Amino acid sequence: MTTEASTGERVEQADALQVELQDGPCVQSIHQSETVRSVDLREEGRWPRWSPVVAERLGFRSMLCVQLFTTGDAFGCMNMYSDTVAGFDEDDLHAGLALAAHVAVALRGADLVDNLESALASRDVIGQAKGRLVERFGLSSEQAFDVLVRYSQDRNVKLREVAEQVAREGFGALDDGRS
Repeated sequence: MTTEASTGERVEQADALQVELQDGPCVQSIHQSETVRSVDLREEGRWPRWSPVVAERLGFRSMLCVQLFTTGDAFGCMNMYSDTVAGFDEDDLHAGLALAAHVAVALRGADLVDNLESALASRDVIGQAKGRLVERFGLSSEQAFDVLVRYSQDRNVKLREVAEQVAREGFGALDDGRS
């Protein structure tokens, strides 16, 4: 678990403590696929290692943890902390669920953009490597791609890594005596 964004140092500390102790509302929410709310962290018995520390050291008195879902997949949780007992009521719960849905969609969109950018970069470097093989050995584009794939599979190296090395140094850089 990692905290991707927070509103402050205390929140980061509370989240980090859950990871360190493997105890707390986010851990419970992830493992049990549920929304978790605590009215008073000083009186909370579900997380005996986490709650007292967060209440006493960090001053949080209540919290709400909502899972982030898109298309059936969980992305994580959105943790909300309050300095007051019973800081989250039913209206807050419903607002948190609605906000979590929007956050999950935004995160999913950002993840898709990152994947597309990575795919485009891979496509470019594979094209460069194919071009070097076509030029050097007079292969067709398909034959050059097959050479890259075969080399990748034979050496158990990712195709992108093979392509990067060929694009940068030429195919001779890959000769390890097993050709």
